[in-house]
Amino acid sequence: MSLSDPDRDLVVEELGREPTPAEAALFENLWSEHCAYRSSRPLLGAFDSEDDRVVVGPGDDAAVVALPEYAAGDSADADAPNGETYVTMGIESHNHPSYVDPFDGAATGVGGIVRDTLSMGAYPIALTDSLYFGDFDREHSRYLLEGVVEGISHYGNCIGVPTVGGSVDFHEDYEGNPLVNVACVGLVDDDRLVTAVAQEAGNKLVLFGNSTGRDGLGGASFASEDLDEDAETEDRPAVQVGDPYAEKLLIEANEELIDEGLIESARDLGAAGLGGASSELVAKGGLGADIELSEVHEREPNMTALEYLLAESQERMCYEVRPENVDRVAEIAEKFELGCSVIGEVTEGNYTCRFEGETVVDVDAEFLGEGAPMNDLPHEEPAEQERDLPDAELAEAFKTVVSAPSTASKRWVYRQYDHEVGVRTSVAPGDDAAVMAIREAENEESPGVGLALSAGAAPNWTDAAPYEGARAVALENATNLAAKGAAPLAAVDCLNGGNPEKPDVYGGFKGIVDGLADMCSELDVPVVGGNVSLYNDSQHGPIPPTPTLAMTGTKPGYDAPPLSVEAEGELLLVGDLAAGGDADARLGGSEFLAQFDGTDRFPELPDAPGAVVSALARVADQDATLAVHDVSHGGLAVSLAEMVTDDAGLNVTLPDGVDPTAALFHEQPGRALVQTSDAEAVEAAFEGVAPVAHLGTATDDGRLSIAAGETTIVTDADAIGDWRAVIERELD
Repeated sequence: MSLSDPDRDLVVEELGREPTPAEAALFENLWSEHCAYRSSRPLLGAFDSEDDRVVVGPGDDAAVVALPEYAAGDSADADAPNGETYVTMGIESHNHPSYVDPFDGAATGVGGIVRDTLSMGAYPIALTDSLYFGDFDREHSRYLLEGVVEGISHYGNCIGVPTVGGSVDFHEDYEGNPLVNVACVGLVDDDRLVTAVAQEAGNKLVLFGNSTGRDGLGGASFASEDLDEDAETEDRPAVQVGDPYAEKLLIEANEELIDEGLIESARDLGAAGLGGASSELVAKGGLGADIELSEVHEREPNMTALEYLLAESQERMCYEVRPENVDRVAEIAEKFELGCSVIGEVTEGNYTCRFEGETVVDVDAEFLGEGAPMNDLPHEEPAEQERDLPDAELAEAFKTVVSAPSTASKRWVYRQYDHEVGVRTSVAPGDDAAVMAIREAENEESPGVGLALSAGAAPNWTDAAPYEGARAVALENATNLAAKGAAPLAAVDCLNGGNPEKPDVYGGFKGIVDGLADMCSELDVPVVGGNVSLYNDSQHGPIPPTPTLAMTGTKPGYDAPPLSVEAEGELLLVGDLAAGGDADARLGGSEFLAQFDGTDRFPELPDAPGAVVSALARVADQDATLAVHDVSHGGLAVSLAEMVTDDAGLNVTLPDGVDPTAALFHEQPGRALVQTSDAEAVEAAFEGVAPVAHLGTATDDGRLSIAAGETTIVTDADAIGDWRAVIERELD
């Protein structure tokens, strides 16, 4: 990729001369889709990021949100005041690198989002990863899955940040372009908060951390192109190589620097390397910089100015430091055996870089960072799917959907992650949402805050109906939180699409942006930051539009109802049983249709989704509630199968007159299964909000019996466990 002729003309007009090779390379990378959001920024104004709890919104390395301060006896949706403890939220993609080099591509995605957290002065406490691959029965998809999971687990485990949640989906259109979306949550307070806004001319710019090499050159521009057939060999130099042990040292060193108040502003080195981080930092402060590239500490000889500027070597930070604090920063670097270079200072002029006595860059920092023209692209509205329902025998369909890789157990994945390090994880992976104990918010009058995390998307949904599917993704994540008794707090998104220059692709991408924005607004959930990844297109075609959402929620205390049933109590379904009744049941976007080659319209969503989520969070924390489980991917069939154990089963009877196929397999979100010893209390909580159906009772034999019209499906926890172990069985 090189600077296009129209872009070069703009640069020449601004500079009054031809750009130097280093300047041209900087503009190429910082004006790429990956950095400048040229095709997506015109759409992103749809998101509402304002809320009284939002401390730092979109535009920084990570967002910052104040946690509520609950009093004893409060419910999750209590109007609690802002506390003194903040969480940071960030998400990013490492899609193309993870195709070329699954291990390093995924590992450095973890490292990058953790450094985004560090640059806010926060300490990282949890990770989620949302992964999307081609058909599981393809050997190449399994190869990518194994490499990506190994990279995430190696990096996350080594740095001591628990991976507590996420998702794994398989869809044929990811075959040539998998997605790796990683989110990180950190803890900070007002006294420790740092931003990426340079503060004052005369302060020094310090490059801190690992040494600089030639790895990752041109990574930003590489991420802004379609993947070619030979990408796995030809594009390997654009993939960074991570060192998690250096990152762990960087985490602890950053903590000490923040403790001592030595950092004025910070930016991690990710896309476009030193040139990107340093220019963006000063541009945000309306300032400039004077940088001497020969001062950069390196690990390879004879590097050029362009390589110093654009290498995306990992585990590096750019700090703004007052002159009187530079020596102490260097001492801390030496203590942690990290490199430290004073590479220049903040100025009131242009962004300039010198190398070997020559000025190689002299541009206005704001023009470099914000001057890229936005794209005005045509789009086509996606067509609504026609109804073409397959004819499948009910018991066979039940087994097929329960054992499908996208709905099957992901234990093989999350068992490789250390989710207990940090001793905060109250609800572990494998449940609807993780819950982390935020003891910093605990005091004599407050039980502390349970921070719930849910992350993921649903490619079948957004492939079938981008707008409605994205609305459903937001609602499902909120329902996951509510199932653990938490009220949604805030969200960040990773918006993945194909080549936006194709009108049909851009139409689908516009649909997921608008759908996500609209549902988050309905739920009163501010979208406080995110990432965009376009040009996820290969010889296999574009990916499905994929709006990964990472949402946090809060509740008083850290306890939550389990997903698995106990051997007592009644089972209720909150929400529509047949998604509109027999005549209008909608199966669009379901795993059932994906497995049996059908199409249909996407289900309608609840009329009052916010009220449903609030009521479910309150019910989840009732003393009489024994278990709660979200109903979504795979429909009621999968949720029922997931709830039974060796010690507790379920006898379920679908009401007369309901189409069993629609009832078991439609995937309308905003629904939940509730096991309770007080059904009347649940009905009272949802009166006027959502229907409540009595499905059956629990047993102590580990069997699942579903009476559905003329068919009764009978199985048990052992058989279900075997069906759902398809990923583990194939990869172990």
